[in-house]
Amino acid sequence: MTTPFYRRAWRLDADHPCLPGHFPGAPVVPGVLVLEWLARALRDSRGLRLKRISQVKYLHPWLPGREVGLQLGEAATGFVFELLDQGQVLARGRAEAEP
Repeated sequence: MTTPFYRRAWRLDADHPCLPGHFPGAPVVPGVLVLEWLARALRDSRGLRLKRISQVKYLHPWLPGREVGLQLGEAATGFVFELLDQGQVLARGRAEAEP
């Protein structure tokens, strides 16, 4: 990843309403939440709206109760992002944004 210009940590509690049914008995945080937080990061840091996610790979599950960090950096054609849990990349991708 390029040098990130935005970093933020999140923790999703095990009793969050999005978790029941998202793999009963072994809950994981839904990937769509990562994308929502990406959209918030673009809005909060640059005042931009998420236009398109050109690539996203979920490499490891985000487990409830674990604090993760989102990093956002610039790329030649938009932005790159990573979701990390103690240095382990859980997800990464590329996105485009617009005013």
